[in-house]
Amino acid sequence: MSGAGASNAASGAQIAPLPPLSAVIARHDLKPKRSLGQHFLLDPGLCGKIAHASRPRTPAVILEVGPGPGGLTRALLAAGAARVVAVEKDRRCVAALGELAARYPDRLDVIEGDALAFDIATLGHARIGIVANLPYNVGTRLLLRWLERIERLDSMTLMFQKEVAARITATGGRDYGGLSVRVQWLCTCERLFDVGPRAFVPPPAVTSTVVRLVPRSVPLAPAEPDALDAVTRAAFGQRRKMLRRALRGLAPDPQALLQSAGIPPEARAETLSVAEFCALARAWSAMGQAEER
Repeated sequence: MSGAGASNAASGAQIAPLPPLSAVIARHDLKPKRSLGQHFLLDPGLCGKIAHASRPRTPAVILEVGPGPGGLTRALLAAGAARVVAVEKDRRCVAALGELAARYPDRLDVIEGDALAFDIATLGHARIGIVANLPYNVGTRLLLRWLERIERLDSMTLMFQKEVAARITATGGRDYGGLSVRVQWLCTCERLFDVGPRAFVPPPAVTSTVVRLVPRSVPLAPAEPDALDAVTRAAFGQRRKMLRRALRGLAPDPQALLQSAGIPPEARAETLSVAEFCALARAWSAMGQAEER
């Protein structure tokens, strides 16, 4: 194949003869199932916007979760993704995606299964980009699971319910919480754009937001994950109280703990930076080790 021909294939020139998604949906009777939290994203312009935001040419493998009839899948292939692995739980959608895979036998793999049970380590040693219109009911669980494999990830471009996206990216205030700290400790976070209910079939009752997460080369500050989870859980569990009171269940002398971390005892959880929570986690770990001795 000539260089020009290869370029056209990689850029998605094969997309043109594909049947309309409406025809695919009708042929496979893809009525969205509420039990699976399905809200199909079909707008090609919006799918293309998400695909380009994910920068699919960079990672060797793109993992797409819950592709449904394949609107975003098509856009990822058109945007130049070298290899897309689509994990889909709905057998009807797997059959529909099989038609697309037949057009791109070297670039699209379709796996029938539950994303919560799918281990990204099975994708080999290549850096992975994850792109997904996540089901609202499992989005946070999936994100936390992927963070456990942060060393394997190139980036994550994910669509969440707007309120969840606000929690992920918050740096203080009402939306700031344990999820914010855990994600921002490991990733840089950027809210890209909102997606209104009418973009989906059927329309959800809420607005969605696309977020791009890029793993840091090293965590923002030193901390043990379990210790960081423990201090954020205690601090945000009573977020309206000063930390000297909120941390009573975590340490016998919260004031000494806070002093060791360099944090004013009058501070509240929503005013602490991620780095300060890491300092608190280190102080708590050191205090526990001292008590053991």
